[in-house]
Amino acid sequence: MILPLFRRHGRADTIAALYGTIVAQARSPAFYRDFAAADTVNGRLELIILHLALVLRRLFADPALKDTGQGLFDHFCADMDGSLREMGIGDLAVPKHMRRVADAYYGRAKAYDAALAAADAEPLAQALARNVFETKAVEPAARRLAGYVRAAAEGINAADPHELAAGKVNFPDPAAFATQ
Repeated sequence: MILPLFRRHGRADTIAALYGTIVAQARSPAFYRDFAAADTVNGRLELIILHLALVLRRLFADPALKDTGQGLFDHFCADMDGSLREMGIGDLAVPKHMRRVADAYYGRAKAYDAALAAADAEPLAQALARNVFETKAVEPAARRLAGYVRAAAEGINAADPHELAAGKVNFPDPAAFATQ
């Protein structure tokens, strides 16, 4: 029986592995070098949110993985809280900043989900231009990043639930999409 794999909020090591993979992928130099994403605190946060949204989209779609998804989201929030405190945000201001982070996540997740559901690639490129590149103009980098995001979403959606439950997620190499 596989149900022990899916404990309440997932196992801590599974969630840490998933989150670690998401953060490592978001920090891939190709995003900053080849796609010209901003190598700033906000730019890195945008890429973490993008990858987190792709993984959570899959986890929340599978009833057996919802608790792991919730645990992953909770881990993200704890990490963001800790990061804000490390950056010197005071205890009284952290909740306000965390609301902004949560609003950013939910808004982007909704936009990316709707864009991925569209048959045409343009809505995804527009969402990425607006969020990752902070522009209304859809430049070639946003279109190339949209190709990467669509491939990543397809790979994650096709992933074996047992692999996800074990904390394993595979993302495509972003450098492969940098020249398309």
